[in-house]
Amino acid sequence: MNKIKTEELEKIIEQQTKLNKVLNDVGLLEARKHIMMGDMAGINKEIEDFKKVLEKQYGQVNINLEDGSYEEIKKEDV
Repeated sequence: MNKIKTEELEKIIEQQTKLNKVLNDVGLLEARKHIMMGDMAGINKEIEDFKKVLEKQYGQVNINLEDGSYEEIKKEDV
């Protein structure tokens, strides 16, 4: 039976170990990304729902996030 040199086998094993770790890390990142995308969708829904509440109270307005002041959004005649 023919065999490669021990150093060559060790190098292959080292490379495969590194590759497996990176693949595992990518999988974990993808799973985390999926969770975060779900979180983002939930936050966007909260924002849209609260916009509706504010529109009922104030109409369509642009709100200054620094001081809470707002201006009505002027509708252009088309």
